[in-house]
Amino acid sequence: MRTLDGKDIELKEYQNKVVLIVNTASKCGFTGQYSELQELYETYGEKGFVILGFPSADFGGQEYSSDEDIAAFCEKNYGVSFPMFSRISVKGEEQHPLFHKLTTAENPDFMGDINWNFEKFLVDQEGNLIRRYRSNTTPMSVELTSSIEALLDN
Repeated sequence: MRTLDGKDIELKEYQNKVVLIVNTASKCGFTGQYSELQELYETYGEKGFVILGFPSADFGGQEYSSDEDIAAFCEKNYGVSFPMFSRISVKGEEQHPLFHKLTTAENPDFMGDINWNFEKFLVDQEGNLIRRYRSNTTPMSVELTSSIEALLDN
């Protein structure tokens, strides 16, 4: 995967960490969740947790077209320091293989297409999808933080 600053990273670099994968957008009603995502990352980052943000314009074209503009927006407005990746497609014919795997993986919540920006996928240290959350589940919600804490305690 390519980061917003143009570096290629193998996702296996995040093996042995609890990972929250989020499809993001800079011009969405849920964009304010970047603040709580950053808070979540600062709270659990040193305990083996990481957030991976994947910008997408699949829902109403609510993302900038260039990685530079996305990075500037995230840094300036929210101080995002967790890994952010190049804009990709998270649904439809152009869906990235990572999101195909995430949306078709069995989990206790639901399977199927992403409905909107800021859906969240919680992955354990072995790369298994453990939980999936719709956009209206906020990053600092008890529902999400308790799941993260349970995985970190294992």
